[in-house]
Amino acid sequence: MGAQFLIVTVLLALASSLAFASDPSPLQDFCVAVDDPKDALFVNGKFCKDPKLATAEDFFLKGLDIAGNTSNKVGSNVTQVNVAQIAGLNTLGISLARIDYAPYGLNPPHTHPRATEILTVLEGTLYVGFVTSNPDNRLITKVLNKGDVFVFPEGLIHFQFNTGYTNAVAIAGLSSQNPGVITIANAVFGSKPPISDDVLAKAFQVDKKVVDYLQAQFWVNN
Repeated sequence: MGAQFLIVTVLLALASSLAFASDPSPLQDFCVAVDDPKDALFVNGKFCKDPKLATAEDFFLKGLDIAGNTSNKVGSNVTQVNVAQIAGLNTLGISLARIDYAPYGLNPPHTHPRATEILTVLEGTLYVGFVTSNPDNRLITKVLNKGDVFVFPEGLIHFQFNTGYTNAVAIAGLSSQNPGVITIANAVFGSKPPISDDVLAKAFQVDKKVVDYLQAQFWVNN
């Protein structure tokens, strides 16, 4: 009886571990497999430093009190604080960003393919929103004032627009050390090389001249 109980317990433990097993979340756009380890540059993120050699500087960044330059076509600037700026964020699954908005400045519609975002308004008034996935494509919006918080679910298209006459500032927390960002207009009309205007004209149901005009614009990476 004891042996049978042990076997059942082991089988249940194995089944449980398999049930909860899953692939790790990707920390980059793609990770092409290689057969020879010497050809590998990244392992779904970055290599790790010997913990004994870590210093306070590996976990530190200064200057987030400095406003970003918003003198661009969209009137906003995103200052990122992810694993590229703080090496100690590697494997910790978090990052943040400071977002500055000129009057009527816009953080254009974009997505974070690897992170949910939580936004806190520090100054000003923002009109924010996100669009749900197909087939509903429902727009969920809110006007935020100083101290208000709003969440943008992972992967969904979202935006922020400064509706006020003064500058606005927000801090965004993101659930990835490298959340990534895809600005919709940039990706669609500013890809290198360009997407065929036949494809875009049919996708957006417009004349090719409209597509050519949009592809000729200078799109701001934010």
